[in-house]
Amino acid sequence: MLSRRRIITGAAGLAALGSAAPARAWEPSRPIQLIVGFAPGGGADLAARAIAEASSRFFPTPIVVMNRPGAGGAIAAQQVAGMAPDGLNLLVGGGSESIALPAFRDLPYDPKKSFRAIIRITRQPLLIVARRGGRFADLQSVIEAAKRAPGAIPHASSGQGSIYHAVFVLLSRAANIELLHVPFTGGAPSLQALMANTVELAVLAPEEMAGLANAGEIRPLAVASAARIPGYPDVPTLRELGFDVVIENMKGLNAPAGLPDAIYTSLHDRFRQGMQAPAWKTFLDRTGAMDGYLDGPGYQRAMDDVLDSLRAALAR
Repeated sequence: MLSRRRIITGAAGLAALGSAAPARAWEPSRPIQLIVGFAPGGGADLAARAIAEASSRFFPTPIVVMNRPGAGGAIAAQQVAGMAPDGLNLLVGGGSESIALPAFRDLPYDPKKSFRAIIRITRQPLLIVARRGGRFADLQSVIEAAKRAPGAIPHASSGQGSIYHAVFVLLSRAANIELLHVPFTGGAPSLQALMANTVELAVLAPEEMAGLANAGEIRPLAVASAARIPGYPDVPTLRELGFDVVIENMKGLNAPAGLPDAIYTSLHDRFRQGMQAPAWKTFLDRTGAMDGYLDGPGYQRAMDDVLDSLRAALAR
């Protein structure tokens, strides 16, 4: 027969279990690193720093941006793919390393399986631009010059097989021309080369060129989006100019595959709060970047769709 003391103790234990608080949501144990595969000052870097600033108040630990430029973002992607899925190291992905490079060559990671997409933060229209004072006032003059002298017009990109490179590859195929590719490690070095007249053309995101474009130093020739974009309503699309090329960049946060649901939810919700903060709105207004919010599954589908489309185009 159970003693009265044991019965009381057991009842108290059951009461404690019944009234126990739910398990705490995941909390990072040390600073979160946002790993960018391109040089400082480019579109991926600017978006990473903006979302880190806007979201910092919603995290108990700092958010640190780390640049690992090279190979069109593949070096950073490979690094993150090999890390523990603990939520502390995130790839700023969605661009070249996720949707362009895999269409050009095999990589040591699988863009569809090596990561868990967390949140998309921006859509990035891509503009073909020239330097003011250069010889190209519009895209038609580029096409005509390229037909007269194949391979003689140098253009910058953020790396071999990058999404910026893909714009020129697709345009060259659609227009039946040949251009001279000069790869760099990001949008910022590409812009520097354009302004130094090392190259005559570049592809840039609005936030990378906003200051110089507003000052009239950069001349946008065409945009690779399906429709004209806010901020540059006078710039025609490639489709309007007769070339069936539609491709946009995007930026989001990706964790190594195997990230637990609780960590995914915590990261998504906190960065989503950051996207509603004044600092994020200020970044969008200042740079002309476009809010591109999608949750993790939607973001992954968007990346897969672009990659599949680019692979199909390059296979023709």
